[in-house]
Amino acid sequence: MSDNSGFFYDKISHPSCHFLTECPYLPNGSIFAIPKENIEMSDKQQTSEEELNENNVEINENETAVENTEEKVEEKTEPTLEEKLIESNEKFIRLYAEFENFRKRTNKEKVDLLSHAGEGVIKNFLPIMDDFERAIANNESVEDVKALKEGFQLIFIKFKGIMEAKGVKPMPSIGEAFDSEIHEAIANIPAPSADLKGKIVDDVEKGYYLNDKVIRFAKVVVGQ
Repeated sequence: MSDNSGFFYDKISHPSCHFLTECPYLPNGSIFAIPKENIEMSDKQQTSEEELNENNVEINENETAVENTEEKVEEKTEPTLEEKLIESNEKFIRLYAEFENFRKRTNKEKVDLLSHAGEGVIKNFLPIMDDFERAIANNESVEDVKALKEGFQLIFIKFKGIMEAKGVKPMPSIGEAFDSEIHEAIANIPAPSADLKGKIVDDVEKGYYLNDKVIRFAKVVVGQ
């Protein structure tokens, strides 16, 4: 109850009232008065505090839910010992399969390389074979011996050029000092002159180099 001044009045003497602002019986003769504005502000403040408390509770619940979710994710992402063993076995099987494929492929490449190692050289010699076949066919009706010799000389020069292009070169022997590392003595004869003692007088079979490697030893006659 309020009077014209805008104040609420409380009557302490009423038996149902415990506080000044709780009494519903507000006679005009009460000596206690609380402004209406203060009561409204107190109600608003109490409402704001209740809303703030509710918001804090929601935030705490959300944080708890997030923490629980993170813990579940961590529990799920941590593999067990059995899972680790299965993963290791799978990795081993994949690596073994890759190694087997690599080994088979390497062996096949080696076999192919050995089987076709001389392919390039043989291709270069095929024109020489063609020249010999033509020369033999023409020699049946050729009466000029000089022309025949020239034909064979041209084939030999061509063949020698291909050999040198591949790095094959003859080993010089006659007049050279005997060297057991590259020469093979098949006979010893008296030296025709003093300066040929201990030197090669004749080569029965020429030796050859492939680049700097000896691919055939020279069979020679040494003077004594």
